[in-house]
This record gives sequence, C-alpha cells and structure tokens, in this order.
Amino acid sequence: MMSLNENFYRVFHRRPTAYFSAPGRTEIGGNHTDHQHGKVLAAAVDLDTRAAVAPNADGRIRMQSEGYAYFEVDLACLAPVSEERNTTKALVRGVAAGFEARGHRVTGFDAYVTSSVLPGSGLSSSAAFEVLMGTIINDLDACGLFPVEIAQIGQFAENGYFGKPSGLMDQTASAVGNLLAIDFADPAAPVVRPLDVDFRSFGHSLCILDSGADHADLTDEYAAITAELKTLCRFFGRETLREVEEERFYAALPALRQTAGDRAVLRAMHVFEENRRVDAEVAALERGDFPAFLALVRASGLSSWRYLQNVVPTGNTAHQELAFTLALCERTLGGRGACRVHGGGFAGTVQAFVPTELLDTFKTETERVLGPGSCHILTIRRQGGIRE
Repeated sequence: MMSLNENFYRVFHRRPTAYFSAPGRTEIGGNHTDHQHGKVLAAAVDLDTRAAVAPNADGRIRMQSEGYAYFEVDLACLAPVSEERNTTKALVRGVAAGFEARGHRVTGFDAYVTSSVLPGSGLSSSAAFEVLMGTIINDLDACGLFPVEIAQIGQFAENGYFGKPSGLMDQTASAVGNLLAIDFADPAAPVVRPLDVDFRSFGHSLCILDSGADHADLTDEYAAITAELKTLCRFFGRETLREVEEERFYAALPALRQTAGDRAVLRAMHVFEENRRVDAEVAALERGDFPAFLALVRASGLSSWRYLQNVVPTGNTAHQELAFTLALCERTLGGRGACRVHGGGFAGTVQAFVPTELLDTFKTETERVLGPGSCHILTIRRQGGIRE
C-alpha cells in the first residue's frame, strides 16, 4: 500500500510540507441533546482522519480523499452550492466560508486525505473531516482560532452547506480531544470539561459495533427529530428544549400532544431525562462507581429506543440492522457490561462496554454474526485536531 507521501506525490507531483490529523468521536452520553443546547459526555477516539498538505498559489483547495473522486474548490466562490449538498466538497467550501466569515483570508492548498474513521461508522467521519480542514486552514493561514471555534466552523459547514442539522458535540469532541463533559447551554461558548478517565482501569473495554447499515438517505430521519422538537418548543415561544421549563412542559402535555404529536412529546421526555443522565454519568465516573455508570448507559440506550425512537427508520420491517445488533450485544454480554444505540441512530453503530475477561468472546461472537472487522475496540485519544 502506498504511503501518504507517495499518494500525495502521485496526485500533485510534488512533496507535502505538513501533516495533520483529527480524530473520530464516540458519544458516551447525551443522545441527541446537543442540538437542544443540552449536555453530553463524548470522547475523541484512536481512529483518525489524516492529511498530507502543501500550500499552493492558485487560490483553490485541491483535494483527493483516498477512494473518492478528486475535486477543487475555488476560494473566490464560497457561497453554498445546492448541487453539492451531502458531499465532501460542500464541507470543504463551508469550512473555508466559515473562516472567511470570521475575518480570516483563506489561501489555497493541496491535500491528500486518508481515514480510518469509516463513513457511516457512527464515529463521525464528517466531523473529523471538518475539524481536519479547519485545523489545516487555522495553521496554514495563522488564524489563531481555539479548538471550540474550529468545531463551530465545522458545524456551520455541516448545517449550512452539507445540509445536515447536527448539533456541536461531534465537532467539539474531535477538535478538543480527550473524554469531555460538554454543556451547550450557550452554543457560542460551550462549557467543556475534560475528565481523566480510562475505561480499562475499571476492567472494561469500549467497543463500537458496525450494524452493517449506513446513514445514506437518512437525513430526513435526523431532520425530523429537530423539526418535531422545534414545533414543540414554539408552543412555549422558545427555540430549544433547554429554554423550556420542564414543569411547564409536563403541565402542558394535553395541548402539546395535539400541537406537536405524541412522538415529539416522547422525544422531548428523552432529552429532559438524558441531560440529567449525563450529569449522573460524570458524577459516577468521578467517584469511581462504574456499576452506576453502566446502569446509566443502559438507561440511556433504552430511552433512545423507547422515547427518542432513533433505532429503526420509519416503516422499516425487513431491515432493522441496528435493533438486531443491540439484541445480539445484549445476548452476548449476558447481563454484564452495557450497550446502547450510538450517535445519530437509525443505522450505523452500537456502543458496548465489555468486561475485559469477556472481550475475546464478545468480539468473536459478534463478528461471527455481523462479519469480520465489525467490532472495533477503541481507546480515548487525548489530542484533538493537530499538526503532526
């Protein structure tokens, strides 16, 4: 297999001058709370998106990602392009536009990109790519932005250019690194607190299971969550659930069911409870009470399936890969550890905390059913987006 250097030379016929990387992320707690200005527990993981880079004088970002088509973005034209929605090119254009909007002039560069954060893996390959692009621009153009600002630019690109209404959790975890408790009460200035925790010290490994279904064509499912919650919030004259008093929400249930529908009400119930679970998870980890933490992980997964309803895509009957993977993990764990839907849901991955002595058996059995390489054993990456 050709090296990053060799591939860069093959495409651009010169040598790279710098190397950058950004990690994928795993959401430990706070399923679909970030876009409601809620609380999350997230971590950068040891799967990376990397780039070999060299500046150019052409006023263009020239990009080749391994396994994908070559493309260029003209930095003189940074308005959204509707035909680019749901493409990597849209993310590159959006990140560059985000820097320009903050008063930074973006200059051209060539980049060859590889990634071990597989698309559709639930480990947020898109956020890792956005943070990678932001880290490159921040370094080459000496912009001096902090990691959270790079994360905000990544979200700007994903929301406004790619067309996915995501929150800020994925980008923040990738940009900052480590295991993080994040409060998005003010998305312009999220409160980010690193935690010094190694799950292996509690006799467990963090695993991500690939269900075999990817997130293609599921944008409408994700958008429905935010749209339904927005309808519910507007009943109270608010934009997000963080602004709605929980007592008022429960007092208004009869009217809310008529106005927003039962699914929106159930999804809001999940968010209120999930915010409290994040606080409880952080407290359990900090006092070293791993059994309490695992119980909260299981409760989070049950709430996501029962109330948030992001396990089975609407109308799917024959294909319910994520639901099946959860059932398989629960059976294999045999009442030990914990598992839950991971990230956006509907497809992608399941997260499992597996006792060390059960790890080999768990990996063998789940891969026997789901396929070789479907069980990823991860560790926390302490660094976020960096120049290597």
